[in-house]
Order: sequence, then C-alpha cells, then structure tokens
Amino acid sequence: MAVPKKKISASRRGQRRSHDSISAANVVICKDTGEQRLSHHVCLKTGMYRGKQILKVKEA
Repeated sequence: MAVPKKKISASRRGQRRSHDSISAANVVICKDTGEQRLSHHVCLKTGMYRGKQILKVKEA
C-alpha cells in the first residue's frame, strides 16, 4: 500500500485547493425589463440580445 513519505503542509494543501472555491454568478440588469439575467445570455422575457430580437416570446 502506498504511503506518503512526508506530511503535506497546510500551505501546500491550500495552494492545491485555491481554485476549488465557487464564484458568484455574473448577473446584470436587463435594460428593457429591469430584471436580472446572466451576462452574455438572451433575456427570456423579451427575447432580446444586444439590441436584436433573437427569440419569439409567447404571450400569455
């Protein structure tokens, strides 16, 4: 069975885990509706993206 020769220091362990944290979602305010949406995504309420109509929105 494999056994480590030396203890992994807290500093080295922290360096390995430095990229494991969860980052917050990049949320922006839609200019047309004022609702939050993910950046670089189509607004699902209006179907607009960068001033162009991308999706046809169903009216309720």
